[in-house]
Amino acid sequence: MSVTYGKDNKSALQAKFDAQKIAFAPIMFQAALALRNLGILELIKSKRKGITIASIAEELKISEYGVKVLLEAGLSLEMVMVENDLYKITKTGWYILSDELTRVNMDFTQDVNYKGMFTLEDSIKEGKPTGLKEFGEWPTVYEGLAHLPEKAKESWFAFDHYYSDYAFPEIMPIVFRNNPKRILDVGGNTGKFSIQCAKYNPDVNVTILDLPGQLNVAKQNIEQNGFSDRVDGHPINLLDHSNAFPQGADIVWMSQFLDCFSQEDILELLKRSYNAIDENGRVFILETYWDNQEFEASTYSLHATSLYFTNIANGCSQMYHTEDMLALVDKAGLEVEETVENIGVSHTLLICKKK
Repeated sequence: MSVTYGKDNKSALQAKFDAQKIAFAPIMFQAALALRNLGILELIKSKRKGITIASIAEELKISEYGVKVLLEAGLSLEMVMVENDLYKITKTGWYILSDELTRVNMDFTQDVNYKGMFTLEDSIKEGKPTGLKEFGEWPTVYEGLAHLPEKAKESWFAFDHYYSDYAFPEIMPIVFRNNPKRILDVGGNTGKFSIQCAKYNPDVNVTILDLPGQLNVAKQNIEQNGFSDRVDGHPINLLDHSNAFPQGADIVWMSQFLDCFSQEDILELLKRSYNAIDENGRVFILETYWDNQEFEASTYSLHATSLYFTNIANGCSQMYHTEDMLALVDKAGLEVEETVENIGVSHTLLICKKK
């Protein structure tokens, strides 16, 4: 694989300034979070002509000192601006306050990643998610999902579901254009995709493959939606590659799933998917590839998310480059029949068949 990405055309002055942004990034992130969570940005937004520090302090019952230091940080973060002592919100401040994607990403960073990231160097050296010990002594975050502190669990699922929620409605016509009768939802998590399938097509049967703890959550959601007759669960340790997938599937579906594994494990998962279908079956892989993004902000976010996998999730996976996945698909005896771009927020769908 040959990768070309990036440029180095900044002035030395700009490069040094950007280096200082990195040096103080953890501190300034907390300032941005405080400006949002304490209601300061919301109050400023509501005052079209601007508002003074004293007025903010009085309305929110926060010391003027506290408001002052946070707003001065906000000036450097370009979240607010000040004219004649009146503070106003900027476009960046608005996104921090009101943009759902930004809120989901910030909460995920704060509640799931922030404290653990102190040990990132250890994760790199040891090949283990050393930051996960902030929550418990599990080998990966997936075994511990049901036991995470409530705020961390809420932010984890909000992050995970935000991206899939936008993708799933778009993908349904593609999934069902050949009228599949049986789908394996590998790593189906809380059952969102399976439930969408059952709603979309009254004739399909879906089996979720996942850990028992996750299947318990999925089962509750399936029952609440009234699909227990067509959506079931198959408890499985997906890292036990001696444990075959159920056979006879028309589609093996994997969404935001393979990025949770090392390349060695992905290859084995794809081989098991290969064995679960016949010549007419297909393997659907829906992922966000960092090289396949329209916007630099998406690539930046995916590179950061890779470090979550390194330090919190499992110590061995990442958001992959497209060529990484294509090479593994080929090694598993599959070939890409069709590629569908720009699904949801930033996904690519690979539809694979047996060679």
